[in-house]
Amino acid sequence: MHDGCGGCFQNGKQVADQVRMMGYDRTALAAPFEIDCGHCKSPFLMETMVAACPHCEMVYAVTPCHSHSREHVMPAGIGY
Repeated sequence: MHDGCGGCFQNGKQVADQVRMMGYDRTALAAPFEIDCGHCKSPFLMETMVAACPHCEMVYAVTPCHSHSREHVMPAGIGY
């Protein structure tokens, strides 16, 4: 799809930065993911490619190429 989409990312900040650079951060996921926040342990529904836990603001990101699978979602940091 895009050069950066299939790239190898070391962490969630790199994923979030790439998705934001491509302009897809507010793009809806085809099927939202229920995420158990790794920081506060609260469940929430991730509906866009970059989303924050509503309880603690931990940001999670996934590239468009990998948005079909929750296993590719990576945490980027609180408030990132």
